Amino acid sequence: MKAKILLFCTLFFMVINMGYSQKKKYPQNIIDGKVNITKYHSRADLDRMSKAELLDLYIERIEVIVNILPNIAFATKPGVTMWSLGIPDTKDNRRALEANKQASTEYFESTIEFQKKILPYSDTSDLIAAILFYEDTLKSLHTYDEFKN
Repeated sequence: MKAKILLFCTLFFMVINMGYSQKKKYPQNIIDGKVNITKYHSRADLDRMSKAELLDLYIERIEVIVNILPNIAFATKPGVTMWSLGIPDTKDNRRALEANKQASTEYFESTIEFQKKILPYSDTSDLIAAILFYEDTLKSLHTYDEFKN
């Protein structure tokens, strides 16, 4: 009798454990990755920086732009999911979102690889102008909601 109870309890706990160990499917965020920059700069700030620092800033801004701009019709901040937008959380929609994220990651990686090889040859003043332009573009995301109505 004790063996039956022990066997039953063991099987019961194994079944319960398997139920909890299943992979949970949490809603995926539309925007992942780096989505903000730590500081906006003035032309005077950038003029004092070395070219290596400017290259790092340029790449950081590209990363933010690649993660946000293609998705601004959905969201401009992280934490927004398909579910929160009312998009059905179907297998096809999840697969499409995952494919989009993968394509974005591959694009960013290839762009950065190219930028690291070619960008050091750019003129410093052009690099500063590009950083200022990217920062201005990112600042405009704070006013994006004004265009919705």
